[in-house]
Amino acid sequence: MPAGHVYVRHLAPLGGDGVVRLPDPDPANPDRPAGATWWPPVMLDPEWARTADFDVFHLHFGFDAVRPEDLEKLTKVLRGRGKPFVFTVHDLRNPHHRDRALHDEQLDVLVGAADALVTLTPGAAREIESRWGRAPLVVPHPHVVDLPTISRALEVRPRWRRRPFRVGLHLKSLRANMDPMRILPTLVETVADLDDAVLQVNCHRDVLDDDGARRDAELSAWLRREAAAGRLELEVHDYLSDEDLWGYLASLDLSVLPYTFGTHSGWLEACRDLQTTVLAPSCGYYADQGPILGYTNDGDDFDAASLRDAVVRAHDERPRYGASVDERTEQRRSVARAHEDLYREVSR
Repeated sequence: MPAGHVYVRHLAPLGGDGVVRLPDPDPANPDRPAGATWWPPVMLDPEWARTADFDVFHLHFGFDAVRPEDLEKLTKVLRGRGKPFVFTVHDLRNPHHRDRALHDEQLDVLVGAADALVTLTPGAAREIESRWGRAPLVVPHPHVVDLPTISRALEVRPRWRRRPFRVGLHLKSLRANMDPMRILPTLVETVADLDDAVLQVNCHRDVLDDDGARRDAELSAWLRREAAAGRLELEVHDYLSDEDLWGYLASLDLSVLPYTFGTHSGWLEACRDLQTTVLAPSCGYYADQGPILGYTNDGDDFDAASLRDAVVRAHDERPRYGASVDERTEQRRSVARAHEDLYREVSR
């Protein structure tokens, strides 16, 4: 769970396999499939797990707000029914929580109770083994963007070689692990000094609009002032559809991740699908996911020179770090095989 998440959907091979993933129940009517709506997750209710017909319970996302004691009740129900519990550790630090205490408590319950653990990178696996004494299976993140769109991006990208070099910083609704003002002054100055380069900053309306629920007045004023001076292009909008998001990412030459903590990134994988170079911080295990450029930004430690040098390198060298359709297709096959083998193993 959740079956509707793009990561989970792409754990199956393109032609289907022997694994049947149950649809997420509708939170408003648990007896019916949810379609695209899976929050709040019904499958995390111990009463659902007590009566539902399934062979293996595999948890990925959705437990952010669930109390550790309720997660413990769920795992006891699974154990009592003899149902194997698999847990994929996507986040060792929750990017939505400033205080890590709750997520650490949740992980203590889930990692300790799991019959098998999966994670996405060797670095995360080492941390899990260090913290809990358990060695997870490492299975890489599958593609995020659909394969036909990846194919079109590969065809279109060469036609854009003569346009300005476009650097993107997408602030969304300012998750807890984002500190944009830490990096923005350096980023603006660096891009301004490059030949034929543009910095595009995107942010949701709830942060920048006067009546936004999460309004950041200081950030809004600073961005609008820099945009008026022609030092950046500011795009203010609501959540983008998948189609619009893929179009935006494909339009960038470099996407800068402004995270101060975290573990893994689906955004990074989507950029690699669309041939957009990623500049990722030193926190977490982003560099383990695939070839990227990096800069030092980890908790209180930020090195402006490393950010500047990486942006200049991306502009000068135009590295090609994206994944091809063939690579993503074969990876999807191997990811699907790994999961099916794991389910058979824990079900013996």
